[in-house]
Amino acid sequence: MKIKLFGILIAVAILCSPAFSFRIKTDGEMKRWHKMTVTFNGLDLDESAELNPFLDYRLNVTFIKGDKRYVVPGFYSADGNAGQSGATGGNKWQVHFTPDSAGWWGYTVSFRKGSDIAISEDPDAGMAVGFDGLANTFEIHESDKSGRDFRGKGMLRYSGERYLQFAESGEYFIKAGADSPENFLAYFEFDGTYDTAKLDRKGEAVGDKFIHQYKPHAKDYRKGDPTWRKGKGKNIIGALNYLASQGMNSIYFLTYNLDGGDGQDVWPWTDPNERFRFDCSKLDQWEIVFSHAEQLGIMLHVVTQETENDQGLDGGELGRKRKLYYRELIARFGHHLGLVWNLGEENSNTTEQLKAFTSYFKKTDPYKHPVVVHNGWDGHEKLYGPLVGYGDFDGASLQMNKTGSKTHSETLKWLERSAKGGWQWFVCLDEFGGGGDGVYSDSVSPDHDIARKNCLWGNLMAGGGGFEWYFSYKSPINDLNCEDWRSREKMWEQSLYALDFFHKYLPFWQMKSADSLVSNGWCFAKEGAIYAVYLPKGGSCELQLTDGKFGVQWYNPRKGGNLATGSVVQVTGPGKVLLGKPGKDKGKDWVILVKKKK
Repeated sequence: MKIKLFGILIAVAILCSPAFSFRIKTDGEMKRWHKMTVTFNGLDLDESAELNPFLDYRLNVTFIKGDKRYVVPGFYSADGNAGQSGATGGNKWQVHFTPDSAGWWGYTVSFRKGSDIAISEDPDAGMAVGFDGLANTFEIHESDKSGRDFRGKGMLRYSGERYLQFAESGEYFIKAGADSPENFLAYFEFDGTYDTAKLDRKGEAVGDKFIHQYKPHAKDYRKGDPTWRKGKGKNIIGALNYLASQGMNSIYFLTYNLDGGDGQDVWPWTDPNERFRFDCSKLDQWEIVFSHAEQLGIMLHVVTQETENDQGLDGGELGRKRKLYYRELIARFGHHLGLVWNLGEENSNTTEQLKAFTSYFKKTDPYKHPVVVHNGWDGHEKLYGPLVGYGDFDGASLQMNKTGSKTHSETLKWLERSAKGGWQWFVCLDEFGGGGDGVYSDSVSPDHDIARKNCLWGNLMAGGGGFEWYFSYKSPINDLNCEDWRSREKMWEQSLYALDFFHKYLPFWQMKSADSLVSNGWCFAKEGAIYAVYLPKGGSCELQLTDGKFGVQWYNPRKGGNLATGSVVQVTGPGKVLLGKPGKDKGKDWVILVKKKK
């Protein structure tokens, strides 16, 4: 009742104030975990205005409910609808906010002007202008979403454990999805998007110039799905629909690959040579795609740079260009529920630089999304070792050796090292091999034995947080030119089989690697209760059990399906027991589920 009265008094004060000429518009469903957008009318400017609306103005909106307080960065948005209009100018500033509880909220606005103020951490820098000081209240209701839609699950957060966790549902998350094409956002119907350079390595693109169209996924677009500018975007929206239809829940993509990067066709700025002014319509269109992904239950793995250009902003330091770039990404996209910030692919920044980047994200991002970094295939110790125990850094994005044979041991190594360091990481497998390796198309490698055995199950059986599949650049359908995710449909199927097993049969968040308990393969266990044993080469094994009777069942990681019976259906502990053999395909990989009987 008190906050309602407070809201009425604030509203009356605003209506009576001369400042109310700066009108406020609020859009959104006004529900818990749903995006709301507040639009403010300010000075009429342009992306190219002499006084830079991105750098020399700063909008921060503080949202408050009880003890909750979120300082959310806003952004210049041209006419407030640039994704549909293509506008480069206007008088609109916006802020996106995702409320995490129902009830009455309030907010206050800080809007200030000054040289480089957008990257200043001083709340009193510059001078107050326009709609600075405005305040308002609003009411949030419960979400009505369910299923894959993240809005029914809540924010995907670092949990202090080996897995990310949804704040609303409490579910623990294992990711499975696409690492390629890494230039996913190089799409021909985004405004201001084109190929700027001929690629150096044969096979990475089609012809001298290439831009994605995703024509094979036009048939996956569904009536009622979002588009922009009179029907654009259907193919890229269809591509996401297809990925979700295969049960995948994550996608890895670059937001910047200029300055020598592969492809040189993705950037958020108004021009490939610009670093302080952002393309409002393009970023609005990215937001349409990201919002659709969120509703499909696809996590956004935002990779902010790559090895070829990680010195491209401020010589690798956290300077003016980089701070503004990070701030704009956070302001525009930080409200998304399933999002991980990746500091760079095959990263070569120094430890001090990475710590500075990480801390900047954690200070600026009101939602404290997880922060990770991707290593070169032979650079684990150099990159990750000095970051162990650093409280703002949350996980490893692993690239492994040519065959991924060390995935299991390296996943386990960094899980254990980080735990001992006092800040438990989640550890994912995001690429294996050099650029010429990785997952080939189904037509070249229909079985995907290496990826499935070494990488997929290698990561999960160590307690890893999941995987994304990189497409070899030696493949005709590769990391940069892939137009059709159906080219890896068998890989998606096998990935889904693994997810199904972990979610249906295992309390995986309570389990840990216990390889010493088996004579063959890998063991993942909650000792005394449940054991999963993966046999990469088939056969059978002995398992060291505690006291009790345990049922034994087999799962096919190649074809999925129901649990099957092998030559042994029950074993009794304590001590070592033989688990028998599967009913068929004895020389192929299998998973054995050993569960204590009540």
